[in-house]
Amino acid sequence: MTETVQATDLSFFSTLAASGSLSAAARELGLTPAAVSKRLTQMEQRAGVPLVNRTTRRMMLTPEGEVYLEHARRILDEIDALSELLGSAKKSPKGLLRVNATLGFGRSHVAPAISRFVNRYPQVAVQLQLSVTPPPLTDDAFDVCIRFGEPPDTRVVARRLAANRRLLCAAPSYIAEYGVPLTPHELVRHNCIGIRQGDEAYGVWRLATGRGAARKTEAVRINGNLTTNDGEIAVKWALEGHGVLMRAEWDINEYLADGRLVQVLPGYETPGADIFAVYSQRHQMSARIRTFVDFIAGELREAREGY
Repeated sequence: MTETVQATDLSFFSTLAASGSLSAAARELGLTPAAVSKRLTQMEQRAGVPLVNRTTRRMMLTPEGEVYLEHARRILDEIDALSELLGSAKKSPKGLLRVNATLGFGRSHVAPAISRFVNRYPQVAVQLQLSVTPPPLTDDAFDVCIRFGEPPDTRVVARRLAANRRLLCAAPSYIAEYGVPLTPHELVRHNCIGIRQGDEAYGVWRLATGRGAARKTEAVRINGNLTTNDGEIAVKWALEGHGVLMRAEWDINEYLADGRLVQVLPGYETPGADIFAVYSQRHQMSARIRTFVDFIAGELREAREGY
């Protein structure tokens, strides 16, 4: 009797779904598009349901295909975890590692750390994808996501990698021309550089003082003539004297240290933005992921000590 699902189909279908098209999957698998299409047709015949809706330019998973993919990825992850638990991968991590990080922090800190990671562990193949917004916490397309702020979801493991604060800053040239805001309310009279990222409420800065019952938070709706979704661009604008910016200290520490930026309203605190590595609970036993997260934590610790 023909099996409805064959073990080799799982990795094939996972690669196919991640590639987004038959031609891209063919390149990834080292096959011809015709061979990929034939194998997919055979899978669908065994399953008894269509798994993919095909068009000339793209493909979309059917509801049955989505279910198939979810289970395929889970089974493949468990096979990897079992292999590592049996010992060989514990000594020297190997295999594919899919990492997601935010644009600015990923480019300036995660990518260089990954370069050093693969130098130490050459049998690990890392795929890094940078995005403006973090993927959904239940997205199986990534093994590890590096993000700001602890996710409020118990279905994932969130390991704190490094402390991080968001600071207000401006260039000395801007301060010389427009003065220093002394209270949050005075920010409304300043040109503030806006960043549209993630699900954060755009255009509202929250600044707090005090502790415990005496803690007071002020919400300020900022105004300004410059807005971007790229943190590096926003920092460049601040350096050029265009206005006041709220940005993670990791992105501006070097400029604060050399005087190209100065901190604004240093007596006020902004909402927490510590850096976390987020991954599925079923990956907790993965030596590959544990080794990577430990490595990134060490890299960030060394970088912070350098400031």
